[in-house]
Amino acid sequence: MSEATSKTIRLIITRQEGPKSAPYEESFDVPYRPNMNVISALMAIRRHPVTSKGEQTSAPQWEMNCLEEVCGACSMVINGRPRQACTALIDKLDQPIHLKPMRTFPVVRDLVVDRSRMFDALKKVKAWIPIDGTYDLGPGPRMAENKRQWAYELSKCMTCGCCLEACPNVNSKSDFMGPAPLSQVRLFNAHPTGAMNKAERLHAIMGSGGLASCGNSQNCVEVCPKGIPLTTSIAALNRETVVQGFRDFFGSDYI
Repeated sequence: MSEATSKTIRLIITRQEGPKSAPYEESFDVPYRPNMNVISALMAIRRHPVTSKGEQTSAPQWEMNCLEEVCGACSMVINGRPRQACTALIDKLDQPIHLKPMRTFPVVRDLVVDRSRMFDALKKVKAWIPIDGTYDLGPGPRMAENKRQWAYELSKCMTCGCCLEACPNVNSKSDFMGPAPLSQVRLFNAHPTGAMNKAERLHAIMGSGGLASCGNSQNCVEVCPKGIPLTTSIAALNRETVVQGFRDFFGSDYI
């Protein structure tokens, strides 16, 4: 038997039967294979849900979809850091591997969380371009290349929720919408067509739960899987909301 097949890895998973149940931990030993990621280890446990103590248990629940860091579904806290399970390689993680659900969001079961808070915030800031698609409007206005390049970086957001998990200002006692929805305001306001709703989006983040709730801890930038310049967007939005405030007070004809 080769060393690779005889080696095992241990995962300590924080589990929870339901939203109102108390969390508890279970340990699992999984046969090691080269190039494993956390998802493949979880799938091995699902095929053989037996704890390290040899006790039969239910298979842990988690979310996944694309398995290539695009959908954001497999977000969880891995060894204390919110990240994607699909790109968390076993060989690069300290053992034993601790898996926990993101606590910024309500836990549904085990590692599955309800990210409605983030999606509701995206609705609040109207993170889309509302145009009538029932007939051909022809080609839209083009963006300048220098603007398109940084706007593309913002468009990489996959609503994984890692930035909200890392932000100390996003919690059950705060209505702060978090970095991801704020960055999307900057993205859609930069679009030539999306700019027609610019004032509406800015007003949405000027109120409760908006920019004023950001403490500038900059944790969001540290954990973003896509390296999105979230704090740069927040700084730019601070300037834009100040200008919008003057426009509201004096009238747009004077600004």
